[in-house]
Amino acid sequence: MKRILAVVGVSLTLCLTIQPAAAQQIPATPAISLPYLQTAPVIDGDLGDWRDHAFTDGVWDINRLRHEAWFQPRRNRLTDHSSEARLEPQPEVDLAARYFTAWDDDYFYLGAQVTDNVNDVDDPAHEPQRWYFKDSICWFVEAPGDDTPEQFGQGDNGLCFVIDASRPSYGAWWRHGTADASYVEEPIPEDAVDYTVIVDPANNSSGDFVLEARVLMSATLGVSDPEWKKPEVGDRLGLEIVHCDPDGGDYGGHFIIYGTGDDDETWSHASLGGPDQGVSRKTE
Repeated sequence: MKRILAVVGVSLTLCLTIQPAAAQQIPATPAISLPYLQTAPVIDGDLGDWRDHAFTDGVWDINRLRHEAWFQPRRNRLTDHSSEARLEPQPEVDLAARYFTAWDDDYFYLGAQVTDNVNDVDDPAHEPQRWYFKDSICWFVEAPGDDTPEQFGQGDNGLCFVIDASRPSYGAWWRHGTADASYVEEPIPEDAVDYTVIVDPANNSSGDFVLEARVLMSATLGVSDPEWKKPEVGDRLGLEIVHCDPDGGDYGGHFIIYGTGDDDETWSHASLGGPDQGVSRKTE
């Protein structure tokens, strides 16, 4: 009897020590509903015609991010501007952003309003696919969403925008997988993307910026996965946002939101929702 109890005790100990460690490898991610836009916005750098009807969940900065389940200090970090400490007493001055995401029958809509101390798009070892060495924002999208863990396999897409107002040829970049290849790197086709970048919108010599973009889903998501179909309310996606902020620091600083990296199993579960009527306000 003692031997049986001893074996049971060892089994319980293994369960208690192994299961929590395994559970921590893939943190819980939120369920997100992406609203449908009934009126197509003008892509001109003014988000006012659709931001109130898009998905957004407030301002993200490093102080908020470090309390999330998917936070990893090695990957979610800011560049240390020691020489500018007097000018930048708080890290949110370095980078803080609000992101906007929505859809309609044809397009995926992406936007950001960002506080940034400096605009850095100079990569000393520049290659077109190295968007992550420049100020940039990338929406990682798995469409259709599934339960198969992949590192940019079929259906995984990175819709990436370099924060360069001159809109270079590599300014709108597409990382994606296909049925037989991973990490395919190429510009988003010109006829599939429309975007605007406005740096220093307040004209105060800052690196603040506004990004507004739309991407044709059939020419991107539909190419990555032959199982993709014309979007409908209720369709499931995977979603993660990666915001890169090198500030002259090589690979530099990053925010990784709604996931932990290239493994799409860690991305948040998103669904295509109906129209969002926005926030109601009391009239006097």
